[in-house]
Amino acid sequence: MTEIVTFGCRLNIHESEAMKAAIGTRGDLTVINSCAVTGEAVRQARQTIRRLKREDPHRAIAVTGCAAQTDPDRFAAMPEVSFVVGNGEKLKPQTWQTLGREQGKLVTSDIMAARDIALPEIAGFKGRARGFVQIQNGCDHRCTFCIIPFGRGNSRSLAPATVIVQIRRLVDAGYKEIVLTGVDLTSYGPDLGEPLPLGALVRRILREVPDLPRLRLSSIDSVEADEDLMQALAEEERLMPHLHLSLQSGDDLILKRMKRRHLRADAVRFCAEARGLRPDVVFGADLIAGFPTEDDAMFARSLDLIEECGITYLHAFPFSPRPGTPAARMPPVDGVAIKERAARLREAGENALSRFLDSEIGKRRMLLTERGGIGRTAQFAPVRPQIEQPAGRLIEVEITGREGRALLARTLVDATGPQAGG
Repeated sequence: MTEIVTFGCRLNIHESEAMKAAIGTRGDLTVINSCAVTGEAVRQARQTIRRLKREDPHRAIAVTGCAAQTDPDRFAAMPEVSFVVGNGEKLKPQTWQTLGREQGKLVTSDIMAARDIALPEIAGFKGRARGFVQIQNGCDHRCTFCIIPFGRGNSRSLAPATVIVQIRRLVDAGYKEIVLTGVDLTSYGPDLGEPLPLGALVRRILREVPDLPRLRLSSIDSVEADEDLMQALAEEERLMPHLHLSLQSGDDLILKRMKRRHLRADAVRFCAEARGLRPDVVFGADLIAGFPTEDDAMFARSLDLIEECGITYLHAFPFSPRPGTPAARMPPVDGVAIKERAARLREAGENALSRFLDSEIGKRRMLLTERGGIGRTAQFAPVRPQIEQPAGRLIEVEITGREGRALLARTLVDATGPQAGG
């Protein structure tokens, strides 16, 4: 059986499952589905390749994903690597059927020429309580720090009818929660024959798949959130009140140098509007520490943004220059200062999370159980029930306390039907 090792985002998780379907019964291969968002992600992929080859010198290793697409020659030069497969080829059954027979070591193409999303049918996600559906790929924007558009190509959307079919299949398989994924999720729709914004798609999903208990969005760009999406947040209880925002900085000059499409005030205004529409909504966010030219005052505005927007789940990244991007040529911040600022962001994020978790004590919440004895509320808070439950169940709990980064709870009602993700 083919082994797939996945790095990076939820989109990669989805595509690894799609690759399993594309590869089929071939059993002589280990596939590394790589990530290129940071230099550290690339380093980890290369380190894993070397380790796997040491453990089994006879195994064939294929590398795919964004790091393989953006720098195929670097991976092809590794003696441990048998094949490098581009993002445009990795989901096609023919690629894997002919690998090593009709093709050389490099199996890649111009990802900018990709015009559609071709995914094999996915029956489920082994070991996961929630299902993932890729509705969009690629990105038309060119943030100065980001290499991902060159790994994913231009933005393109999955037809809404196909989205509905995939979600129905997963719901019929027992999944209680579906996560919509993409590279730039809020850019969904304008390339379709009949343009359909993300909010309209969300409403159509909830209308046409009434048996779906929970629908969740992965990372969104708040400045692109359309009116239908905001109304869905306000009116659709099955749309989870948890939005992860691509903010990156709290300073306007840095945002301009990043070539972002929003300013600080836009982020603050969006969070206030969303909270007014859905008082129980919580926000996650990405923030970069030490972007080139960032000084102490600029960083302080990012730090303050956590409180001003009410961020609950913070992903703090030390700036990592990606070769070939404009930011890599900008005046860098001292490495020691970058690490110190990233640590301060993480500390502020931990304090914000602690305050939120403490505020949940005493409340009743619906929980989707996962492996490892925990589950997640609609707001994505991690909860450990008093009695461990099988993964994929919806249960009502009362939050009784907190232990570290997880809440504790007692079960009130098991509201589930057949479970998925076993």
